[in-house]
Amino acid sequence: MQLLLLGGLHGYEILIIALLILILFGGRKIPELMKGLGKGVKSFKDGMNGAEEPEIKEDKEKKNDE
Repeated sequence: MQLLLLGGLHGYEILIIALLILILFGGRKIPELMKGLGKGVKSFKDGMNGAEEPEIKEDKEKKNDE
């Protein structure tokens, strides 16, 4: 059984990419980049959940009225 990660990248390919990022950005910048990436993902998820919230709130209000 062959383990494929990230749509066809193997483990050693990810390792090479990680090493290139380390060389290009240096050890000090990587935590800042990951923090920014994490905030972006969280913002995207919040936006996706926010699009569904009005429907959920309306359903809760209807249940409370009954």
